[in-house]
Amino acid sequence: MGKRERLFEITTWFHVFLAFGFIGWLYEVGIMYFEMHQGFVNRGFLFGPCLPLYGFGGLLILLTAGRFRKHPLLCFLVICLVTTGMELLASYLLEWTMGYFLWDYRNTGYGPTFEGRIALRSSLQFGLIGMAAVYVICPLLEKGIGKFRRKFPRVYLTVTGLFLVIFLTDLLIHVFCGSNAK
Repeated sequence: MGKRERLFEITTWFHVFLAFGFIGWLYEVGIMYFEMHQGFVNRGFLFGPCLPLYGFGGLLILLTAGRFRKHPLLCFLVICLVTTGMELLASYLLEWTMGYFLWDYRNTGYGPTFEGRIALRSSLQFGLIGMAAVYVICPLLEKGIGKFRRKFPRVYLTVTGLFLVIFLTDLLIHVFCGSNAK
C-alpha cells in the first residue's frame, strides 16, 4: 500500500468517526426533544454536532462486531457488550477527569441500571443502532466516501483537513477552557 492509499484509508476512518459522532449527536438530541420533551439540547461537551464517544463507539463496533456480519445474533450481542462496556468505561473516565459523567439512567425508565452509568434499554438500543451501522450505514459511507475521493481527491483531502481543524479546535477549546466554554 502506497503513501496515498494509506492516507486515504486513515482519512476514511476519520470520516467514519465523524459520521458516527454526528449520528450519535442526532440520536441524543432526538431523545432530549422527543422522549424527554426538553426541546433542543446540544448534547455532549463540544460546540459542534459531534459526540466523540459515538465516533469511537462506531469505530470499535466496526473493528469488533464487523467480523460477525454473517451471524446477526452474535453480531448484535457483541455490539451490545462492546457499547455497554465502552459507555461504562467512559462514565468512569469522565468522572475521574471532570468530576462527573454526562448522563444518569436512574429514574429514566430505561430498566435496570448500574450506578446510573449503563442501562438495559440503552444497551439494546445501541445494539440496534450498531446493527444498522454494520449492515447499512457503514457500507453506504464507505461507498460514498470512496466514490468522492476517487472523483475529487484534492477536494476530498481539503474537506478532510477542514473537518480535522474544526474538530480539533472544538476539542481544544473544551479541554483548555473547560465546560464553561459553552
